[in-house]
Amino acid sequence: MFLPFVRHGSASLFKQRCLVARARTISTTLEPHAYLSPLLTTTADAKSPELDRVMTLMLNRPATKNALTVQMVSEMREALATLNPADTRLLLIQSSNPSLFCSGADLRERRTMSPMQVSNFLDSLRQLLAELESLPIPTIAVIDGYALGGGAELALGCDLRVGGDNTKIALPETKLGIIPGAGGTQRLTRIVGVAKSKELIFTGRHVQGPEAERIGLLNFYASSPSSPFEAALILARQILTSAPLALAAAKRAISSAPQSSLEAGLDLERAVYNGLLDTDDRQEGLRAFAEKRRADFRGR
Repeated sequence: MFLPFVRHGSASLFKQRCLVARARTISTTLEPHAYLSPLLTTTADAKSPELDRVMTLMLNRPATKNALTVQMVSEMREALATLNPADTRLLLIQSSNPSLFCSGADLRERRTMSPMQVSNFLDSLRQLLAELESLPIPTIAVIDGYALGGGAELALGCDLRVGGDNTKIALPETKLGIIPGAGGTQRLTRIVGVAKSKELIFTGRHVQGPEAERIGLLNFYASSPSSPFEAALILARQILTSAPLALAAAKRAISSAPQSSLEAGLDLERAVYNGLLDTDDRQEGLRAFAEKRRADFRGR
């Protein structure tokens, strides 16, 4: 979906998102490479109090273009482990530097690693992405700038992806004598199809914003002077009008579809649907519809 520029005070938000909420940092290091932070809002967003329930997982190695290290992956896993779905309705993954997302594995660190250490690193990265996918809340990758290799795989592990004019996504591992090793061959294929995945991985070429949206690699493309972060806020507001329990159920049912037979998928859909029938949120949704007002969902 193409998103034109929308003025709603989010330019200030875009500047504020780079501020560090040290009280919520998930690392004992002085300068963490990745940390959870509340989404900071301005008075311009007073009409969107639901944004208080949005958290960001910030990538914070701008000097190395957020190259993924053992420490950084560990900190991201620690951050996700502390996230409480009861207090959080949506997670954004973004960079502390608005001109880049993630350049992939840190090749300087990689050169010092044994094959066993590389294998252990990939196991940890695969586990991070599995933990990200299993969160019962929507996740959005805010891809500003490059998302290469493991950085692209991180974005593929999110439910949704937004980008802009400077977005460039690639899985260039075949140029290094390897293949995407943290799920890229599988997740990319599920998103854009077999033939397109083969093309992109065989060539390792960069896919820019407009094409990425056209082939389904991006859900939303924000044209200049808008930014991917602004597009993510628009998308977040739309999602946050839905009931959190329903979102979790929908995510579970949809995510299982590629691996399930139609019969098994329908059985799961029925099971998670039935699990929502006695919830307070369902009753609130019916009342709000009858009273022609916005529902006040509480996640119970």
